[in-house]
Amino acid sequence: MSRSERLFDLLHVLRGHRRPVSGKVLAKQVGVSIRTLYRDIVSLQALGAVIEGEPGVGYVLKPGFLLPPLMFTPEEIEALVLGSRWVADRADNPLQHAARSALTRIATVLPAHLRNELDTSALLVGPGTTILADRVEPALLRKAIRAERKLSLHYCDATGRPSERIVWPFALAFFESVRVLLGWCELRQDFRQFRTDRIVSATLIDARYPRRRQALLKEWREAEGIR
Repeated sequence: MSRSERLFDLLHVLRGHRRPVSGKVLAKQVGVSIRTLYRDIVSLQALGAVIEGEPGVGYVLKPGFLLPPLMFTPEEIEALVLGSRWVADRADNPLQHAARSALTRIATVLPAHLRNELDTSALLVGPGTTILADRVEPALLRKAIRAERKLSLHYCDATGRPSERIVWPFALAFFESVRVLLGWCELRQDFRQFRTDRIVSATLIDARYPRRRQALLKEWREAEGIR
């Protein structure tokens, strides 16, 4: 492992800890000696990383630092390319554009040998079933999720029966041929799933819903038995 790869790994490990973590634990996770770890922490601090702590107390990385150039393993690059190609092929237009743009941005900061790995990736996305067309812009649904805003929905179920709902959207699930909005339904006072191709219209409400979306997602996963 090169020194730059080692520093990137240490940075990645530090980002995974929100509270101070001992040098011994960090050294074990990165796979280096404690002496090398201390030297690498000093190197990251010299590059501008705000790492607080000291030997015997623990270390924590303050957010906001990126280590240039980006370093990825060949497998990580393949995962990025494959995922981006799937999004570029199966998502709505704004996400398709974002996926292509993200790959371009990553390519510009990769070292030459890793950029070649990205450009020549042989992992392809095969054709899938036709995605049912949405009546509302998925970008509006994603905006509501990010902002934790309520949505007023006009919805038709599988039998064509219409209903009006106020929902707290907290996730959007992508399947082979459909997309599903997950939310807390004020009408049913429970979690509900709404196929986006059956949403007739959606209006963003000014009011934020009273819970955090992370908490709602966690409760939904528990209710569904998903770990």
